[in-house]
Amino acid sequence: MTVHSKTALLGPKWVRDLRVEIEHGRITKLEQSSKPQQGDICVDVLLPALANLHSHAFQRAMAGMTETRAAGRESFWTWRTLMYRFLDRLSPEQIEAIAALVFMEMQEAGYASVGEFHYVHHQPGGTPYTQLSELSQRIFSAANQTGIGLTHLPVLYTNGGVAQEPLAGGQLRFGNDVDSFLRLVEDCKPLLPNADSQIGIAPHSLRATSPDDLRRVLDQTPEGPVHIHISEQVQEVSDVEAALDQRPVEWLLNNAEVNERWCLIHATHMTDDETRALAQSGAVAGLCPITEANLGDGIFNGAVFIENSGAFGVGSDSNVRISLPEELRTLEYSQRLRDKARTVLVQGEGSVGQSLYTGAARGGAQALGREAGEIAVGQLADMVAIDRSHPTLCSLRDDQLLDGLSFAAPDGTVTDLWSAGRHQVRDGRHIARDAILTTYRAAMTDLLADI
Repeated sequence: MTVHSKTALLGPKWVRDLRVEIEHGRITKLEQSSKPQQGDICVDVLLPALANLHSHAFQRAMAGMTETRAAGRESFWTWRTLMYRFLDRLSPEQIEAIAALVFMEMQEAGYASVGEFHYVHHQPGGTPYTQLSELSQRIFSAANQTGIGLTHLPVLYTNGGVAQEPLAGGQLRFGNDVDSFLRLVEDCKPLLPNADSQIGIAPHSLRATSPDDLRRVLDQTPEGPVHIHISEQVQEVSDVEAALDQRPVEWLLNNAEVNERWCLIHATHMTDDETRALAQSGAVAGLCPITEANLGDGIFNGAVFIENSGAFGVGSDSNVRISLPEELRTLEYSQRLRDKARTVLVQGEGSVGQSLYTGAARGGAQALGREAGEIAVGQLADMVAIDRSHPTLCSLRDDQLLDGLSFAAPDGTVTDLWSAGRHQVRDGRHIARDAILTTYRAAMTDLLADI
C-alpha cells in the first residue's frame, strides 16, 4: 500500500508531496517531493495518528444518563455509584457491542489505537465466567471488528477502598486476587487480536490495590505497560495520605520503580515537587480532559510539567464525548482559566497546537508500548489524514494547521485513518460503521428493556 499526501508532518517539520510505502503494517519507505503514482491513496494532510491512552469502553453507553442533579451535591463519588448500578446489568454481548461502537468512534475521531483499562471481569455478583478471560475476549472481538490497535490493560482490583475494605456491590465484577489476576493476564496473551496488539497491567489505584499486592504483581510482570489511576480526586489524595502517610504520587515514586513503562492516569492533584519528580521519572501523565471536566476532578499542573519536559498523552476515559480536538483544547483551556494566561502548554516559543498534538502523539505511543507516534521508517503505520479545505483550516499556513485543528476545527475533519496500516476510515466513515451501529442499537434496546 502507498499513500500520497500533499502536505505531511515529519517530526517537527512540514513537507510537501510525501509518498509513504506500507508493508505488514509498518512504514517501509518515505519519498518527499514525489508526484502521486497510479494506485496511490491520495490525501490532503497526513499526520501521525494519536493513541487514546485511557478508555473504559462500557461507560460510553452511560453518556447523558448522569447529568441530572439529585438532592444534595453531585460529585465523582455519586457518579461512581450510578456507574456501578449501570454496569451490573451489562451482558458480555452488550459489552462487546459498546466497545465496537467506541473503537469505531475513536478511529473516526483520529485515534489509531487505544489503551483499554479493562476492569469488568466477572458476572454480576462476582462469579467468574467459565473462561476467566470472557470479557477480555469481548474487547478483543470489538478490536477485530474495528481494526483498532489495542493495548489491553486488565485491571487488578482487590480492595473496596484504601483501608482494604472488602469489595461490595458493583465492585464485585472487578475483583481478582493477585494469583487469579496473573492467570487472567496469561490467558489473554495468546488471544490478542492483531500482531500489533500489546498487553500490559493496570493496578487500578492505591485505593483499590494494597501495597503488598502491587509489589507482587509488579515482581511477576517485569515488562510491558503499567497504568494506574493515581490522584484523580482530592478525597482520594486525603484518604491515601491518611493510610500510607504520603500523598499518592509521592508514595508511588518512593515505593515503585516508576519509569518509561508507566502511565499515571489522572495525575491531577500534584504539588510542584511531585510534578517535577514525575516528569523526571520518564513516566507518561495520562490526561483525560473531557472526562476530568465532566466529573469535576480538577486541573493538571501542566505548566510545571511541561517546563520539566514531562511526557503526556490523552484519553477519552468515560467516553462521554469522543473528540480528539476537544481533548487537546480542553487541556490547554483548563490551564488558561487557572492561570489567567494564554499559550501555556508549550516550551519556549512556537505553536501550542503543534506542541499539544505532537506531545500527545509521542506520549500516547509510549504509554501503550506502541512503536508509533511519528511518521518514520520502521514505525507502525498509525496515520490520519485531515481535510485542509474545511473552512476552519483552508486559510492557514502549514505551521498553523495544528492550531486550527486543536482550537477551531469541529469534529469531522478526518478523511482517512490507518491503524498499523489497516485503512479503517475512508471518506470520513469507518468501513464497518453500518454493521457496528446496527448491533449497538439492538444491544441497547435489550439493555433498556431490563432497566
